[in-house]
Amino acid sequence: MRKLIAPVLIGLIGGAILIALGIWQVKRLAWKEGLLAEIAARIEAPPVDLPADPDPGRDQFLAVRMSGTIGEPDLEVLASVKGIGPGYRVIAPFTLDDGRRILLDRGFVALAAKDAPRPPLHAVVTGNLRWPDEKNASTPPPDEKREIWFARDLEAMAKVLGTEPVLVVLRESDEASPLATPYPVDTKGIPNNHFQYAVTWFGLALVWFGMTGYWIWRIRRKTV
Repeated sequence: MRKLIAPVLIGLIGGAILIALGIWQVKRLAWKEGLLAEIAARIEAPPVDLPADPDPGRDQFLAVRMSGTIGEPDLEVLASVKGIGPGYRVIAPFTLDDGRRILLDRGFVALAAKDAPRPPLHAVVTGNLRWPDEKNASTPPPDEKREIWFARDLEAMAKVLGTEPVLVVLRESDEASPLATPYPVDTKGIPNNHFQYAVTWFGLALVWFGMTGYWIWRIRRKTV
């Protein structure tokens, strides 16, 4: 019986740890689903005026409505749309009626429309505040020769266009003929893999107990 103490303890302790990790991921799943529901509600809420001092933590995804002039020049960020292919996000300066200037993500245009004329126009727009986390150590700098950006870098773009480092992603506008297709603002791009993680940990626990049982069977077989 003493020979069984070690495998039993190892099996119980290891299995308990794996089960605990699975339970933790189940709790994380509930937390993430609640967070996504909160974000979705914020996105779809009735729009409000643009805050005087938007805060990335407090106002991420806040729905806003603004009146002003979509200006030029704009900046093109390399992007793609499923079913369409590569193209660009168009980031333009937006001057509110009170003179305040921010960044406006007008949406997607195809590769061939990169240099199409987009003259200034007055519009009433509805959108969501965003502080996208797209730039990292591997993101190349803007290609100045081809005038292409590879990420929405708010600080750098605001400096180039002379605006606040505040971005509104357009959802709707009263433009007679929109020159870009708005990107949907939703929670689909926010990863939620906790269910898969939970299944993995619980599956490993079953394998652990199975291997422990096989180990015990081998020991008992040798002692018979």
